[in-house]
Amino acid sequence: MKVIGITGRSGCGKSTVTRWLSEQGVPCIDADLIAREVLYPGSPCLDQLRQRFGTDILDEDGNLRRRLLADRAFATPEGTAALTAITQPEILHRIEQRLDAARSLGHSLASVDGAVIVGTPFQARCDAIVLVSAPYEESLRRICARDGIAPEMARRRLDAQTPEETLRAAATYELRNDGTPEQLRSAAAALFQKLQKEDYGAQG
Repeated sequence: MKVIGITGRSGCGKSTVTRWLSEQGVPCIDADLIAREVLYPGSPCLDQLRQRFGTDILDEDGNLRRRLLADRAFATPEGTAALTAITQPEILHRIEQRLDAARSLGHSLASVDGAVIVGTPFQARCDAIVLVSAPYEESLRRICARDGIAPEMARRRLDAQTPEETLRAAATYELRNDGTPEQLRSAAAALFQKLQKEDYGAQG
């Protein structure tokens, strides 16, 4: 089974591509959703996080105080590295579980969508990486419309993400989203038809 990583910055239209893939019956694993799941009550990550960042990051019901964790984890490079070291193995483990499930159902292609791809161990696991990109100002407009936030807030959010040049350097293919959603879906259809036919080694 080929594993295709799909990456892109906020407002690029990545969800349009993953929705289209799902409609074609391709398993689409949302790595960003899994990254949130590993912080839910019952996750093995929570006890490690509590030991590293303080018992008060959990409330009396065992729920994570996310803002408090973020304040402490991102205060220093060491804290950020510790957060990654604790959560990333569990994220990757859960992605692999979902890929195994897709393989057991006989799928020949699966996609993994999210920020956990480029620059992480999972990058080498992908047979190809597809970057969905869009003009900067168009991404800003989409973020504002989608999330109901001011342009300056959207700009700060976008500027804090991995630079598009870094994603492009890691990508095997690029889907440039500078037209209509229909044009993006058409480009995605052509690309994934190509991917299903190609035979290539893992990138990384």
